[in-house]
Amino acid sequence: MRVMRRAGRDALGVSMADLNILFPVYNEEKRLEPGIRKTVEHLDGVSGLDYELTIVDNASSDGTQRIAEELCQELPQVRYIRLEQKGVGAAFRAGAAENQAPIVGYMDVDLSTDLKHLDDMLAAFQDTRVGMVNGSRLAKGSDTQGRKWYRNITSRGLTFVIRAAIGMEATDSICGFKFFRKELVDELVSLSDQSDNGWSFIIELLLRAERSGWQVHELPVHWEDETEDSKVDVIPQIMNYLRQIRRIRKRLR
Repeated sequence: MRVMRRAGRDALGVSMADLNILFPVYNEEKRLEPGIRKTVEHLDGVSGLDYELTIVDNASSDGTQRIAEELCQELPQVRYIRLEQKGVGAAFRAGAAENQAPIVGYMDVDLSTDLKHLDDMLAAFQDTRVGMVNGSRLAKGSDTQGRKWYRNITSRGLTFVIRAAIGMEATDSICGFKFFRKELVDELVSLSDQSDNGWSFIIELLLRAERSGWQVHELPVHWEDETEDSKVDVIPQIMNYLRQIRRIRKRLR
C-alpha cells in the first residue's frame, strides 16, 4: 500500500482534521478532479471545519494516480492511498486504518449524493448518541434521478432480502454515503471479515453498527445516477448478492 501524505500534518503524520472523507476510486480519471474540487469548494464554506479528503485508489490503470498525486501537491486537504486490490471494502479498510479524524466515511467521487448532505451528516453527529449516518435512496423523503429500472429492482430486492434474512433496520444498505465515529468504525472493522474486499464488507459494517448500541441515523438523500447507460447482468448480480448475504449471516451468528 502506497500512501502520499498531505501537507499540514504534525511530525508524527497524525491528522488534526475533524472530518475525513474517503473516495474509493477505480479508473476515475474523468471524474476525480472535478469531484475533489467541488467537494473542497463546498467544505471550505463550512465555518470552522478542518477536513481532509483521502483518495483510495483500487489499482487504477488509467490516469487516476497521476491526477491524484497532482491534487495532493496542489491542495493541502487531499491525500492519496494506492492499493493493488479492487473493491470498496478494501478501500474503506485501508482508509480507516490510516484515519485519525473523529468522523470518517466514504462517498462516491462522481458526487451522485448531493454535497448538501455533508452538512446534514455533520449536524446528525451533534447528537452524541449517533455513531453512524447512513445515506438512503429508498427512505421516505429521498429523491433519486436518472436511476435505471434494473438498479432499482436490485437495490430494493437486496434490501428486502437482508431485512428478512438478517433483520437489518436500514432501508438502503449500499448507498455510497456512509459516515462513522472513529471509535465505532475501528471496532466494527476489527470484527468484520478482513478477506472481504467488496461491497458486502460495507453491509457487514452497517449490520454490526445496528447491533452496537450506538444509534444509526438514516439520512434520506438526493441521488443523481449516472446518465450514461451501462449493461448489468441482473440475474448473476442477484445470485452474487444471495451468496454474500448467506456468508454475512453466518458471520453475524
